[in-house]
Amino acid sequence: MDSAILKTPLSAIVVMGVSGCGKSSVGAACADALGWTLHEGDAYHAPESIGKMRAGTPLTDADRAGWLDRLAALLAPAHAGQGVVLTCSALRRSYRDRLRAAQPGLGFVFLELDYAQALARVQARAGHFFSPALVADQFATLESPAGEPQVLALDATRPVQQLVQETVRWLRAPHDTLSPTGASA
Repeated sequence: MDSAILKTPLSAIVVMGVSGCGKSSVGAACADALGWTLHEGDAYHAPESIGKMRAGTPLTDADRAGWLDRLAALLAPAHAGQGVVLTCSALRRSYRDRLRAAQPGLGFVFLELDYAQALARVQARAGHFFSPALVADQFATLESPAGEPQVLALDATRPVQQLVQETVRWLRAPHDTLSPTGASA
């Protein structure tokens, strides 16, 4: 089957970035503004992974493998027909590519934040399993998505409503997406 590039709106987004960047708040507000289904990525971690993060132990790629498979299934075209917003750190290019393979019409909204801001936000969260001790590991793991296709980078310190407005405006513009049918636009 040949692939062709089509100019189409994106049908799913991953709101991504390090812990504390506002993925959950921005993702929920985007899903509400768009009328799309929201999936909170943290809800799909294995109990063992949550235990590791609570204890301040960084996850390995092996720990994340099943989680990424579960997230990819949520993005598959059959599930994304009406639009999906997924919150997921998506720190490495290989993780993002795994999600892109499940949904050709996928975009990433990268909420950029510096270390001090992320640490302060994570320390201020009550009741979340993610240990503040892991913020440094997130920055060490982060491979910036700058220059990758279908990525919108935003300053995470801006008000949520501004981030949502810019995301919605970006989503409504046509994007290059791969079509497995070989059709051309």
